[in-house]
Amino acid sequence: MSLVSRTVPFRPFPVLAGMLVPIGLAALSWATPAVAAAGLQDIAGIDRAVAAFTGQSIGVPGGAARPVDRRLRLAACAAPLALSWRGEFHASILVECPDPGSWHIFVATAGGGRADPSATPVIQRGQLVTVAVTGDGFAVSQSAEAMEAGAVGAWIRVRTGPKTDPVQARVVRPGLVEVPVE
Repeated sequence: MSLVSRTVPFRPFPVLAGMLVPIGLAALSWATPAVAAAGLQDIAGIDRAVAAFTGQSIGVPGGAARPVDRRLRLAACAAPLALSWRGEFHASILVECPDPGSWHIFVATAGGGRADPSATPVIQRGQLVTVAVTGDGFAVSQSAEAMEAGAVGAWIRVRTGPKTDPVQARVVRPGLVEVPVE
């Protein structure tokens, strides 16, 4: 058996250039908004659906407290969105995609929802409170500052630090608010 040796000319640049250009174009194409948005839910559409459901604009009492976070990447929903009030005082809105195995989010309402006018606030704005994040089989707590007053059952904004964004929490009792995780 004889071994034949054959020399293949080495041309690194033309071969690399031929391979890198398609790879580079493919990498750039996935980052464009048109391709990135394919198959994703229109977040601004969720804001419009919430405004139509509540009859109020974003930031107006009874409407969404703020726009839905634009960083969310939710699968596009084939069926119309289903919206419903969450909580006794309409403190948030459940927005869900009725497609099987799909997503749901909660949108906080401005002003902590419709408060019971006869309820006495048990937490005052600026008060230090304990915020508990609770879920199935766990609870984690830390101190926070109440950004608004609230009665038991009301949803209020609290901030865990001076440079943190406020979160919506439900008043449980004087000095305690919770953020349930489902």
